[in-house]
Amino acid sequence: MPNMSLKKNEMPVQDPMVRNTNYKEVALGYTPEQAVDEAKRCLNCKHKPCVGGCPVQIDIPAFISQVAEGNFEEAYKIITQSSSLPAVCGRVCPQESQCECKCVRGIKGEPVAIGRLERFVADWHNANVTEAPVKPESNGHKVAVIGSGPSGLACAGDLAKKGYDVTVYEALHVAGGVLSYGIPEFRLPKTIVQKEIDGLKALGVKVETNIVVGRTVSIDELLGEYGFESVFIGSGAGLPRFMNIKGENLNGVYSANEFLTRINLMKAYRPDSTTPIQPGKKAVIVGGGNVAMDAARCAKRLGADVTIVYRRTEKELPARVEEVHHAKEEGIEFKLLTNPVEITATENGWVKGVICQQMELSEPDDSGRARPVAVPDSNFEIAADCVIMSIGTSPNPLIKSTTEGLDTQRWGGIIADEETGLTSREGVYAGGDAVTGAATVILAMGAGKKAAAAIDEYIQNK
Repeated sequence: MPNMSLKKNEMPVQDPMVRNTNYKEVALGYTPEQAVDEAKRCLNCKHKPCVGGCPVQIDIPAFISQVAEGNFEEAYKIITQSSSLPAVCGRVCPQESQCECKCVRGIKGEPVAIGRLERFVADWHNANVTEAPVKPESNGHKVAVIGSGPSGLACAGDLAKKGYDVTVYEALHVAGGVLSYGIPEFRLPKTIVQKEIDGLKALGVKVETNIVVGRTVSIDELLGEYGFESVFIGSGAGLPRFMNIKGENLNGVYSANEFLTRINLMKAYRPDSTTPIQPGKKAVIVGGGNVAMDAARCAKRLGADVTIVYRRTEKELPARVEEVHHAKEEGIEFKLLTNPVEITATENGWVKGVICQQMELSEPDDSGRARPVAVPDSNFEIAADCVIMSIGTSPNPLIKSTTEGLDTQRWGGIIADEETGLTSREGVYAGGDAVTGAATVILAMGAGKKAAAAIDEYIQNK
């Protein structure tokens, strides 16, 4: 019998006042019974509008139909025909603005919980299936991938399935890119990330860490003496931006990238950490995206009273609604229509507070969002021991500065064809945040998949 409920099955979660003191995963996942019940809400539409909203084109109705029948492994096989990272995507993709927003069930109620079902299927497979995927027969061709984040892993996975000898070069000591250094454990456990990477290694993908392309080795060397026939650049956008206001160089001011990297990769929250990080009693996070929510929730778990300041209203917050909801539940304060203009200092050079001005919304700016303008004589100060700047990132200029003939945008993004990822250099492709600037995991994966198809065509026709 189909399930015609207008509401999704609720996702079980940790109690907010318990989880804001630990790093265990917030969402606990569906039970098999909940997954089957939710899957029966799918109408199996003939035209599959949800697939059109998926950047990697998963056959969503087909996998959900298998879940409804209790065939969880068959559902996993369908998903992995299109996605290399289902357990990751089921957790961090903004399904509400992609596949789920196209769902017909969303017209008169809530859409089918596609993301929750994807997560369930991937977790069920990881818990119940021990056989490694079969390594494809080699086709004798070599491809290098720069960066082990979502776009690089998606590209590497698709090429490995076609028999390519793929080597992924990662600058940090742990693979995973933003999945490892940027997204906190309570949203994306690192054992999940490692499990997905291990699956790619079983397909034959090699991962070399502590390799900084542009310093350790150049793209020209990869295409020359290393013998690679093509290179994919998926190096992300890890260069933090700042506001250039007075006091940003004080002790106690962090970029969100540094703050999250120290927590996620270096486990700075542990009492025995060799690189501890302490936000003090009061932390102010500047920004309103998912990274700002992650930084705020981490600071809360380190014992700080946390305030997020954002210069527009809640309606314009770029973060996922779910992340904002979780942050509020955990006791994080939001000061909206508020913009920092100065960070004040104690006598010994540490953060003392943040002077802010009240804002109001005017006509839309170039991005189409309402433009914030300052209210005259509205300055006030928020006490703080720590300030975390989370106002965006841009691609690291290292690859551009060490690669001849690689065209880039004025702001640093690599210029690449939208459909193929081809750059201005023959045989060199790029995708993900290195091209678009900071975006979502699934969009980066979609770019990696498109580039993999184009690289395959390029090498086969060469």
